[in-house]
Amino acid sequence: MTLAFIPSPAHGVVYLGPIPLRGYAFCIIIGVFVAVWLGNKRWIARGGRSGTVADIAVWAVPFGLVGGRLYHVITDYELYFSEGRDWVDAFKIWEGGLGIWGAIALGAVGAWIGCRRRGIPLPAYADAIAPGIAIAQAIGRWGNWFNQELYGKPTDLPWALKITSSADGRVPGTYHPTFLYESLWCIGVALLVIWADRRFKLGHGRAFALYVAAYCVGRFWIEYMRVDDAHHILGLRLNDWTAMGVFLLAVIYIVLSAKIRPGREAIVEPGAGDDGTDTAKAEGDDVDPRDKAEVEAEDKAAGDDAESTEAAEDEAADKDEANGEAGATKAGKS
Repeated sequence: MTLAFIPSPAHGVVYLGPIPLRGYAFCIIIGVFVAVWLGNKRWIARGGRSGTVADIAVWAVPFGLVGGRLYHVITDYELYFSEGRDWVDAFKIWEGGLGIWGAIALGAVGAWIGCRRRGIPLPAYADAIAPGIAIAQAIGRWGNWFNQELYGKPTDLPWALKITSSADGRVPGTYHPTFLYESLWCIGVALLVIWADRRFKLGHGRAFALYVAAYCVGRFWIEYMRVDDAHHILGLRLNDWTAMGVFLLAVIYIVLSAKIRPGREAIVEPGAGDDGTDTAKAEGDDVDPRDKAEVEAEDKAAGDDAESTEAAEDEAADKDEANGEAGATKAGKS
């Protein structure tokens, strides 16, 4: 007997007159706004201009939505192209069905286009937005709650999710809330990337690779708990194999990148500092005290060098003047 559970919403859509307001869509939209907001703050802190992240997101987000939908439709094609199904449903993105693997892959293509148009290195941009993407995923997973989908095995735990819908083969009951597990995991991933980036000064795409690797670890065990239909290979769900493969690629990238291109990019956006202002300070962002100390030390050293050079030049000028006077006196005596 289940004494407590997480209730599911009776409806995933509310109508404002003839206009449908869908919970799934709202979760995706809110996630995108949060990702852009946090990415903008991190980009400014790295020395970029305010608004650049949003400008590139204009390219990345549509590409990501298309990629996420394509991955879902291709890997679950029987939901749209088998007998008795309507292929037009493949375009109904608001009903749910976005694959994160396709969203990241094609979204990266869109981001590359946007970065190329502005002369910005894609790895630096990816590092800036990595925690924001994880938080966007955490918010987006609540769209599955609105749609009563992608839950786990039956359970009577106090935090079990109560499914009330019987549509599309669902069986009402209480199940593991895998949407909640992944949402919490993604928040943890975002915090991990932010901490590691500050602690180790990750650059050249390594913060993004850390996000990918950490997400894959959580996705593997959460995916294993799910009971929705999926293709299996050697007893494992397709997304489990995908998570393992992408995890290995991310780890390999971190190791090789650290050896080939250690440190961080010195400049992330050409011309961002031409106005002579401290961009991060102007936007009200926190500046790492260590960075500030290093800058002050460099300024002081530069000032000392300038003073030493000026003193040496004055001394040389005095010697030349003294030698000139001595020469003139000697000539007069002759």
